[in-house]
Amino acid sequence: MQSSESSANYQLAFGTGAFALCFAVFGSLSAMMPILSKQMHLTPVQKSIAVAVPVLLGSLGRIPLGMLTDRLGGRSVFTVVMALSIVPAFLMGGVPDYAHLIAYGFLIGIGLASFSVGVGFVSGWYPASKQGYALGVYGAGNIGQSLAAFGAPLLAAAFGFRWGFWTFGILLAVWLVIFMGGSKNAPRRVAPKSFAETLRPLEDRRSWVLSLYYFLTFGGFVAMAIYLPIFLTEIFHLTPQDAGLRTAGFVVLATALRPVGGILADKVGGSTILKWVFPFTGIMAIFMACPLMITFTIGALGVAAAIGLGNGAVFKMVPEYFPQSVGSVTGLVGAAGGLGGFFPPLVLGVVKEQTGSFLVGFIMLSLFCLFCLAVLLAGQKSSLALAQVSEG
Repeated sequence: MQSSESSANYQLAFGTGAFALCFAVFGSLSAMMPILSKQMHLTPVQKSIAVAVPVLLGSLGRIPLGMLTDRLGGRSVFTVVMALSIVPAFLMGGVPDYAHLIAYGFLIGIGLASFSVGVGFVSGWYPASKQGYALGVYGAGNIGQSLAAFGAPLLAAAFGFRWGFWTFGILLAVWLVIFMGGSKNAPRRVAPKSFAETLRPLEDRRSWVLSLYYFLTFGGFVAMAIYLPIFLTEIFHLTPQDAGLRTAGFVVLATALRPVGGILADKVGGSTILKWVFPFTGIMAIFMACPLMITFTIGALGVAAAIGLGNGAVFKMVPEYFPQSVGSVTGLVGAAGGLGGFFPPLVLGVVKEQTGSFLVGFIMLSLFCLFCLAVLLAGQKSSLALAQVSEG
């Protein structure tokens, strides 16, 4: 038993490291955006499109990658994804113009899509009672975004623009070799599913409700992580290095609380955690709408804490509801979360260009939090009513 637990923890480490470095490659683009924007003289909408485009592939790519993981196992799929993520990291180092920025940026989104591969890879090694812990720790690979947010501008300033991207490509290449040498798939408990069986869980209403929750929690994380450098340089006129350091703090806090959210969800249930996360996030969004550094900082850190807990709670619920289809449902839920990071930057770019400020965007986030809370409470009320009918 001890040997089995030790092997599971090793595989968790391999998967978490792979996700962290894939996420660092993905995050390097938003971290470098203040520098790129200045070099290319980009408008607010152009900047928003440039940081949102990678999220498109990173979101939609999670669905097929999750399905492939269910069928082929996470080791081989993760190996291919890491190899593919290295290519745009090096291309970005020599990006010549805006058209290439969009093209390379789209490709770099594969690093974000890696998330659903690791969930399927890791979850097979742990029993249901420890899924919240395992997936919470794996989700802490979000720290890769912090590495990029803090490191990329500093590396670019010290060694030249290209090293803001190349460094993370090299680190990922090293981890790819380590991963190939030590990782292995969990023993299969069931036979591989047909394509139709793989799609069947997506007909369940609960998979779409979880997608909505993750649209807010993980989507909010991605949107904030990629847009904070822009907020801080444009609203408060910070340097790219200072903005990167503060963005790294946001990511570290959200990432640190993700395992906590998973562990708490193991004890009290994911929906209980979300019942507090949604209204608190809405309140913190209003703090961010105030154009003062102190209120903005309180709001940003509050959002980081809340969505970090929410991320862990949602992904405890996936294997709990769909134990035999973790990869497929993770692909759907993860895609929704990624799209939650795709649309807000576009909206914020338009809002800024039309109104001159980001105020309306923060108000929209607050209202969306209240909508998610209403869906959660309605679902709990419906479940309670069904339970009373069955008892009767």
